[in-house]
Amino acid sequence: MIRIRSIAALAAAAAMLTAPALAKTTVVADAMNGGSMGSSMMGMEHGFPTGQKGPDGIAYTGKPDLQAAISLVTAGGAPGHFSITTAIAALSTPAIATAEVAKLTKQYGATKVGQFVTVQNYAVDDAVKTALAAGVKFPSPMLHGKVLAVKVTTYGVEGGAYYEGVMLDHIVTHAIHETVMADIDAKYGKGEDANYHRIADQAHYDLAQALGATSVGLAAYH
Repeated sequence: MIRIRSIAALAAAAAMLTAPALAKTTVVADAMNGGSMGSSMMGMEHGFPTGQKGPDGIAYTGKPDLQAAISLVTAGGAPGHFSITTAIAALSTPAIATAEVAKLTKQYGATKVGQFVTVQNYAVDDAVKTALAAGVKFPSPMLHGKVLAVKVTTYGVEGGAYYEGVMLDHIVTHAIHETVMADIDAKYGKGEDANYHRIADQAHYDLAQALGATSVGLAAYH
């Protein structure tokens, strides 16, 4: 695997969306409101289908959306104490979160899901720590619930499917994304890193379906 390091790299200045990103946001928002939307770790890197930098072979290196980043962080609790299960409930409903945990447990087994939760929570906390150490100034969180779910899903969609690594590049920066991935590899091992991306791809796909974005595709690595 190439070394995509750092899951939530929050670098640079203010949150900005590129024109293509704005267009994608409109499409995903439309899908989640009843409209339409385009539909091992062997050979793949941290959730990216073609192994290197993303579905098209190119990492997103533009400005991160710090508003989406801090809103997602705080949806899971106080910074430094992130909970992915709390975040899923905040992005959808407690009932959807409970059902999703049960679904993932049946699909992957309790051990793998438990490892996913541990690594996901660590990744977000490590990203915040890394960003703050780099002098990143976060805005006050303003996105919540379905609006935040739409934004996060939007950033992860490439080629019609959701990829965790693609989303991370957009909300934090590719540089810190790579750093956090390296930290995960060092602390938990590459296998747990791969497991995290694998289940994250599935979980975000499931969330999109639950919120009505049924044309969001499932990543090849799930």
